[in-house]
Amino acid sequence: MAEARSEARRIGEVIRRARVLQQRSQKDVAAALGYHQSKVSRLESGRGTADTRVLRAVAQELGIPFEQLGLAAASDLSPTGSRAEDMRRRTFLAAGVAAFVPPAGSAAAHGELVHALLPGPVPAGTAAPLDTAVLRERVGAARRLFHTCDYTALERVLPGLIADLRQAAGDARTTDALSPLLATAYQTAVSLLLKQQDQGTAWLAVGRATAEAERSGNPLVLASSVRVQAHVLTREKHTAQAVALVRHTADQLTGSYDRRSPEYLAAVGLLLLRGVTAANGGGDRAATDEFLSEAKDVARYVSLDRPDAWANFDSTNVALHEVSALVALGDPGLALQAAHPLMRRHIPVPERRAALWLEVARAHSQQGRLADGYRALRIAETCAAQDVRRPSVRDLVADMAARDRRRTLPGLHHFSRRLGVPA
Repeated sequence: MAEARSEARRIGEVIRRARVLQQRSQKDVAAALGYHQSKVSRLESGRGTADTRVLRAVAQELGIPFEQLGLAAASDLSPTGSRAEDMRRRTFLAAGVAAFVPPAGSAAAHGELVHALLPGPVPAGTAAPLDTAVLRERVGAARRLFHTCDYTALERVLPGLIADLRQAAGDARTTDALSPLLATAYQTAVSLLLKQQDQGTAWLAVGRATAEAERSGNPLVLASSVRVQAHVLTREKHTAQAVALVRHTADQLTGSYDRRSPEYLAAVGLLLLRGVTAANGGGDRAATDEFLSEAKDVARYVSLDRPDAWANFDSTNVALHEVSALVALGDPGLALQAAHPLMRRHIPVPERRAALWLEVARAHSQQGRLADGYRALRIAETCAAQDVRRPSVRDLVADMAARDRRRTLPGLHHFSRRLGVPA
């Protein structure tokens, strides 16, 4: 496996050097190939693909000899040659999978979380009291760890919490109170795994969350599980399916907002915001505007002076998603205009504060204003240091540093090195 990782890194470095020598950005190369920037970023960081067509396309675009990427020369391709090349690509794929394993310090915790999500006998718990009220408090504490971006601590506590909830549900005569808590714990696991870009395990957690939500019979718990399922679909580029799923579920919940509880409105509002993310991820402006309009309507009925309601949904959260949508749709100027009033607003949840400044950084980067983007990144780091170390943010930093060819921003390059990403 070490050999595979080394080969993946070598190939990624060949691609990066060829691109930098041509003074081209990741975004430019990706656009020429019809891919998203993240595709080139993943290749350069050694997270490979089994699709030899992608590597051949990159090699042709950058003028890299096929052999340097472990590919057979075009003149050498034959059924036998194709099989040999496929074997090399399997090695590369193994390296790509290995790259998703967390750093050594958190590998054990990550493995325990994966184990807790697997079907079968209930894993050993923490020997803590299994009283429903205590378990509810622990689920709330786990959610707070996510909102404060303490992902390291969250990954440590989730396996034991899930095991204890499963044990309590197995011992209880009724699961009415425990199924919603277990569904929420699984939903939190999905959110954490997506932050880590571990979509494969996130799908496992989605299945467990949906099963518990259906068992609970609570439409709001089910809506929350649909929301995280749509999130994974969007990450996997199945945006049309995500939009359809959100629309179908939201249609069953919308209406009569003035007579609904804050908890109900928060569930509906968050579902609609997931629709915003899915729609703009697919470049669907009409659906994006439709979901945003509905979310704004729901937000009118949510009290703004409740910190617990804010932690879920309110007009500020809607405005943040509008900024993110404008960035995703390639409107950085409009995104910065929408972000400006939010910069002066008190946003109590660190994860949301960091999200604002990360979108501001992306908008500035799209405009080529790297210095302003770097300043926004540093502000985001002060809001939530662990959030800035996510793979997607590291890709952004690497791209910005690579585009600063004259190294006019030494702070940006130091920041990139500190995050452990190549420039």
